[in-house]
Amino acid sequence: MVSHAGVPKDKEKGFSLEGLKWVLSYLRPHARVFVPSLLALFVTAGLALAFPWFMKELFGGAMAGLRAGKVPAEVLAEADRLILGLIGVLGVQAVIAFFRVQGFIRSGEAALNDLRKDLFAHLLRLPVPFFQEHRAGSLSNRVSSDLGTVRETLMSTLPQAARQVVILIGALAMVFVSSWKLSLIMLGSIPFVVMAVAIAGRKVRGHSKAAQDALADSGVVIEESVQAVADVKAFNNESLEEARYGSALEQFYQVTVKGALARASFLAFVIFVMFGTIAAVTWLGVRLLVEGAMDEKDFAGFILYSVFVGASLGAMPELISQVQAMSGATDRLREIMGEKQEFEGGGEKRKPQGALAFEKVRFHYPTRPDQAVLEEVDFSILPGQRVALVGPSGAGKSTVFSLILGYYRPESGKVRFDGRDASDLDLHALRQGIAVVPQEVMLFGGTILENIGYGRPGASREEIIEAARQANAHEFIESRPEGYETTVGPRGVKLSGGQRQRIAIARAILADPSILLLDEATSALDAESERLVNEALERLMRGRTSLVIAHRLSTVRHADRILVMQQGRVVEAGTHEELMEMDGTYRLLVRTQLG
Repeated sequence: MVSHAGVPKDKEKGFSLEGLKWVLSYLRPHARVFVPSLLALFVTAGLALAFPWFMKELFGGAMAGLRAGKVPAEVLAEADRLILGLIGVLGVQAVIAFFRVQGFIRSGEAALNDLRKDLFAHLLRLPVPFFQEHRAGSLSNRVSSDLGTVRETLMSTLPQAARQVVILIGALAMVFVSSWKLSLIMLGSIPFVVMAVAIAGRKVRGHSKAAQDALADSGVVIEESVQAVADVKAFNNESLEEARYGSALEQFYQVTVKGALARASFLAFVIFVMFGTIAAVTWLGVRLLVEGAMDEKDFAGFILYSVFVGASLGAMPELISQVQAMSGATDRLREIMGEKQEFEGGGEKRKPQGALAFEKVRFHYPTRPDQAVLEEVDFSILPGQRVALVGPSGAGKSTVFSLILGYYRPESGKVRFDGRDASDLDLHALRQGIAVVPQEVMLFGGTILENIGYGRPGASREEIIEAARQANAHEFIESRPEGYETTVGPRGVKLSGGQRQRIAIARAILADPSILLLDEATSALDAESERLVNEALERLMRGRTSLVIAHRLSTVRHADRILVMQQGRVVEAGTHEELMEMDGTYRLLVRTQLG
């Protein structure tokens, strides 16, 4: 797989060859297959020009021979030799075309796979704010649609365009040989076609980009509706979702119709100008033939090669429109590839050992620069300590987790691991030492075995089963007919909340982190599930630094330390008993919640 840098958004103005060069650069590693296929394309395009030559010799030669008084048998013998020669040329052309098509498909699909891999790898390494600013459905649909356009252009349009160019050049040369006077008249129309290409091409490209965006928006409605189908049905909003989808499709239709108008106008203009010109020069050719300025063979050759010229130029508008559409698609793909990746690499590749500290950390989200989320947050945690974060919604608890995981960096202050600034550590190594058990567990749509194994790719089946035992998940897994091979369904919908939580805990146990981040995992569980999850969490936290976001204050009584957050600040810190004696915010929260 090759690596290719993207281009910033502000560099993508108007049509240029940069997008095409970027796509074609993925063919370089596959040049051993692509280049011979390209040469074969030129050969077959050249051989295609033999057809009108044979036709000219066959019909024009026969007519000229008979008029010159040749014996009919001689004329027929010459025709037999010509037709056998034509069949031989067509046979060679067919064989070369067979291998050419295979070569283009092999090299083209391999190049596209490299592009897909690079694009997906880049997406995975983009920072979390990028995905918070872009709807997942729109992003995935847009990428899929744009890659489809690039594939169509690379696999079909570009080879066809190259073939038509070769045929056009060859046919023009033969037209000049037949009659240079008529050729100059016919070529006089080409500047008008070139101008039309330049004007219409920009419009087609703009409509193509708008159509791709509108289609992506319609895909978002499907994805969101399917993911939240239970809520859709619970609120009887099937009609509302139908209306949303219909509105998105109507927008796509309107944009497509505008694009179709531009493309149809362009094509109509080319047809009228080019074929009208061919008709006019044919009419002039007839006059030259009658006046004796041309013979039958030259006139037949001129007509046949003019048809080839017209056919090639007639195919160009559609090919150019497709290339323009690909230009819009590559613009968007390169915008994604031009997005700055997460700050990773270059730092010390060392997993954290458990000590964690915030030193006067200030932070605001990039989308809300004037609203501080954390203000002078200061605390330290020793290896193996259990620390709870409590406070009202919006106090900044989840933001603390995001900074620990490196999703963001503080505006000022330091986040330290084992005394080292987080910015000096390799982000990949840092996250290897951290595990998260969220309140809402996200499972992938594979098997239970695969979901637990996600905590440490490459772990053996025995290690995965042992992690499930420690998480109190083994019994419910084994009770299912397919055991660990049970598929969990999209987002884990086939499992209960408690079962999903225990799988998440098993995943964290398998990862064997030094630091645990726990968003209270038992708040929505029944009593028995809560007991099983709490037992599993106790095993998980043993000997590890644990930071817990606590929504139910009854669960934090035995924490080594409790940090009370309010409006982005740590306003109180201590044990449960110490904080109750302070008669401050924590005591008020406990009295309010527990009576």
